[in-house]
Amino acid sequence: MKALFALLLASSLAFSAYAEDAAPNQNQADSLDELLEMVKQGTLEDQQELQSREATFKRKRDEQARLLKEAQAELKRQEQRSVELEQQFDNNKKTIREDQQVLSDKLGSLKELFGIFQQTAGDLQGVFFNSATSIQYPNRGEFLETFAKKMSKASEISTIEEVERLWFELQREMTETGKVVRFNAPVLGADGRESNREVIRLGGFGLITNDPSPAYLAWRAEVQKLAELKRQPSGNALAQIEDYAESDNPYAGLSVDPTGGALLSRLVDSPTLSERVQQGGLVGYIILAVGAFALLLAAYKLVTINITAVKVAAQKRDVANPQNNNPLGRVLQVYNSSKSLDIESLEMRLAEAILDEMPRINRFIVILKIISVVAPLMGLQGTVTGMINTFQAITLFGTGDPKTMAGGISQALVTTVLGLVVAIPTVVLHTIVASRAKSINHTLEHQAAGLIAEQMEAKHESD
Repeated sequence: MKALFALLLASSLAFSAYAEDAAPNQNQADSLDELLEMVKQGTLEDQQELQSREATFKRKRDEQARLLKEAQAELKRQEQRSVELEQQFDNNKKTIREDQQVLSDKLGSLKELFGIFQQTAGDLQGVFFNSATSIQYPNRGEFLETFAKKMSKASEISTIEEVERLWFELQREMTETGKVVRFNAPVLGADGRESNREVIRLGGFGLITNDPSPAYLAWRAEVQKLAELKRQPSGNALAQIEDYAESDNPYAGLSVDPTGGALLSRLVDSPTLSERVQQGGLVGYIILAVGAFALLLAAYKLVTINITAVKVAAQKRDVANPQNNNPLGRVLQVYNSSKSLDIESLEMRLAEAILDEMPRINRFIVILKIISVVAPLMGLQGTVTGMINTFQAITLFGTGDPKTMAGGISQALVTTVLGLVVAIPTVVLHTIVASRAKSINHTLEHQAAGLIAEQMEAKHESD
């Protein structure tokens, strides 16, 4: 009895706690009978919930069993379909092989002809892509591309219309490259702006325009447009374009590029004189500065020596009246003031006077000689430095681009060229200046020797 009472009490306490959590607004049991009734009611509800769960589980189990049977049946059906498709694939492969053999037998020698068509269409694509006639006849490449793809397939045969068009495009290209044609087309200017101009196509040799000014044009295949050359040829080439554009005679004189534009394109890439000088860098500018100084110095020295030579020549004609404005006059003054001396002393005094004049006459000539020697050495230094930089670039980036190596070597050799350009005229100028100075020195020595000879003759006569 006590055990039952303890069990009921524990159940009451547990149910009370559960009731508080689940329904905090419900009242607790007031007596044991109510508690017993509540326990019974809870037990019934639990049994009903368990029965409901069991029924749901059975229903889902039956549903899963049904789906499994359907999936197994679908798998079996798809396996059977796979076997049928494999069999059909094998049959189709065999049929295609037989049909290809039949087609090959029927084509016979036509296969070689179709191969020639395909090769011709592929070659024409490259020709039309790089041809300036494409500006007048666009979209030819699309037909050739489609035709070449069709000829590459063994299951398709070209039509008569396609073959005739291939022949027509080939014939038209040959005909157009032999004509001089005027037409309007968009042209990219040297500044990058596009404008509509009148263009003259000289067959396949070149493109020119006189709108608004004479200029040579180039066909830019990568963008399929005409473009004005950034650098035009020198000489009377542009004047010829202007005369040709205004003339109605297609056989008038005009300079053309026989390579179809390759030489004119190289003209754009070739550097100008100023660009060549810039390639020499700091050493090149120093060499040019030294050369300019040498030219100025040589010009100054030539002028002063010529003036001195003129004065010496005038003084030579009037020996009796020595002037102080020329070397010969100053030597004569020394002679006049030293006539009373003996021959040996007079000779020494004249030699001293001539030695005093020589530094003035030969002044700065040695600098020209030094520059003529130093200039090529400076050029060689620039070349060695440039070659070192070139080999360093090869070490870092390899030799994959020959243009980069050639450009570096070309820049390195520019300083050598500049050194020679300065040294050669400097040597010539030094030779000229030195010879003129030597001529004046020879005149002074000759006059001094003549004066001494006269003095000796006069002494012998007096004796």
